[in-house]
Amino acid sequence: MPRGGFVKALILSGGSGTRLRPLTYSQQKQLIPIANKPVLFYAIEDVIEAGAKDIGIIVGPNKEQVAETVMSEDWNANIEFLYQGDPRGLAQTILVAEDFLDDDFVMYLGDNILKGGIVEHAERFHSLNPDSLVMLTQVADPQRFGVADIDDSGKIKRLVEKPNVPPSNYALVGIYFFKQVIIDACHQIKPSWRNELEITDAIQWLIENGYRVEASIVSSWWKDTGKPEDILEANRLILDDIMPKNMGTTDNSRIIGRAVIDLGTSISNSIVKGPCCIGKDCKVIDSYIGPYTSIGKGCQIKETEIEDSIIMDGSNIMNAGRIVESLVGRNVRIRESDGKPKGHRLIIGDNSEIML
Repeated sequence: MPRGGFVKALILSGGSGTRLRPLTYSQQKQLIPIANKPVLFYAIEDVIEAGAKDIGIIVGPNKEQVAETVMSEDWNANIEFLYQGDPRGLAQTILVAEDFLDDDFVMYLGDNILKGGIVEHAERFHSLNPDSLVMLTQVADPQRFGVADIDDSGKIKRLVEKPNVPPSNYALVGIYFFKQVIIDACHQIKPSWRNELEITDAIQWLIENGYRVEASIVSSWWKDTGKPEDILEANRLILDDIMPKNMGTTDNSRIIGRAVIDLGTSISNSIVKGPCCIGKDCKVIDSYIGPYTSIGKGCQIKETEIEDSIIMDGSNIMNAGRIVESLVGRNVRIRESDGKPKGHRLIIGDNSEIML
């Protein structure tokens, strides 16, 4: 058995991502890139590093898109995709994966990202040998999260979902280690008022039936990338740790600070200031790429300033002025109009936000 004490991992990559619309009308939220890598890939890397050899990925309506993206990489683990159908809670995903989960396992919400991975928490699960180990982190606003009430020895006494009066400021991170008894718990609980099988109810069932549930505290940063501002913040945090690497070409340009510039990318008459990353086969002309910017592969940027933003694959931005704190989807075209009278011509999807 690997050092973490489990061989299987269950990663959740379903859901509709309503808080990230309109981006999630066309792509699964866990595939949105942070520092030019899908959020889901960070979860896969974490569980493999911690010892998982078999990974089940829960998928929903965009199952083909998720499978194609994941299998475009060569992973050091066996991966299979498990279709959830109509999502009815995190505990339901365990029941969907019941036949797959024939050993101790880690359950990892695929839109989570945290510094340092989960190796130390996996080793804690192995050494303490509880029925469940729940990863927690201290937050300033515990009312927004599932919250744990912990005793002096570190055991979890109870879990409360989004309490008005929190028993602590320790929030559930969305990463859990389980023995197989959690499957029995998921069968025993009833749907919540949301008509969902809640993982907090299943863990509470363990506690109330005499099983041991331990806590493991995350000391470094953690982000739930469920909203645009969270994705941009995670992008900043990841870029803070990058090492510079320039595999592109530059002409009459300045590269300042820690920048990653991938193969086939050309920088002409421009300034690139890190930390930032620019993907393969991009063209940056007469532009400024500022700190905390990630630009996907195959993009063209001309006569534009971009800072603190994520620009996804295949986008073309021409004479667009200054773009800050923005999420730009795949194959987007942004350009200055040369017509008269001047004005903004917009085609906007549902639930969008535009600042001009």
